[in-house]
Amino acid sequence: MDRSNQTSPLVEFILLGLSAYPTLEKTLFVLIVLTYLVILLGNGVLILVTILDSRLHKPMYFFLGNLSFLDICYTTSSVPLILDSFLTPRKTVSFSACFGQMFLSFAMGATECVLLGMMAFDRYVAICNPLRYPVVMNKVACRPMAIGSWAAGITNSVVQTSQAVRLPFCGDNVINHFTCEILAVLKLACADISINVVSMVVANVIFLGVPVLFIFVSYVFIIATILRIPSGEGRKKAFSTCSAHLTVVVIFYGTILFMYGKPKNKDPLGADKQDLTDKLTSLFYGVVTPMLNPIIYSLRNKDVKAAVRNLVEVLY
Repeated sequence: MDRSNQTSPLVEFILLGLSAYPTLEKTLFVLIVLTYLVILLGNGVLILVTILDSRLHKPMYFFLGNLSFLDICYTTSSVPLILDSFLTPRKTVSFSACFGQMFLSFAMGATECVLLGMMAFDRYVAICNPLRYPVVMNKVACRPMAIGSWAAGITNSVVQTSQAVRLPFCGDNVINHFTCEILAVLKLACADISINVVSMVVANVIFLGVPVLFIFVSYVFIIATILRIPSGEGRKKAFSTCSAHLTVVVIFYGTILFMYGKPKNKDPLGADKQDLTDKLTSLFYGVVTPMLNPIIYSLRNKDVKAAVRNLVEVLY
């Protein structure tokens, strides 16, 4: 659509998705359906065992339950829209539905950044100050930490989404993405978006930079403490209590850094290939990562494995 030929406000957007790759769409549709079912099952089981198994009534698993619920909410906010776009050659989404999905995805992503930082603090206290752990990480402290993570993520999403929704969209309405990703939507605004960009940079520093720095410092102290443990068995046991969280952090932030940190291709001939890579990376971040979280915690944590086995035995 030409901007000069359309001056009325937009009432809907068109999601481009992978319409240029119909064969890939069919393959990804099946894979994403299966992955989404694994996400619902895996994270649902983790939530159940952290609630039902008294051995998991500890701060570490309280945060894990929050992370699992967060992953279910995050994928549910975007996966149905992605699957629908694969089935429909010209997928349209209303203005309000687009910004609603944007709000939910942004809120869940920011909340997970803060929550992973809280989980790093929990591991720091458990390993570096074990005698104070029951005092510092009690229920009175853990609940406000979790609530604060959700409140911070939702507040950030309110700010970013409200700024975006006030922009005039009076021209192109084709979003070159699977979902209403905020950067893809901002490109369509027929107004200056410099305030939005500055606001997002500040938000990225707060919700990406600060948690990453906090996690890094926490693990510096954790590793230093583990290395001072005299026995090899003691070091192995101490590291095993935080290895699952560290793995999740590396995958989560590694994918984000790959998405937004890699240099852009300036060759116009390579633009389509770069767009495809960006979309597939975004898909990995939004779908595969939430699937890996319960698998990682189930495989690398004996308490969780034991609780899952007990739950299966009770059910069958």
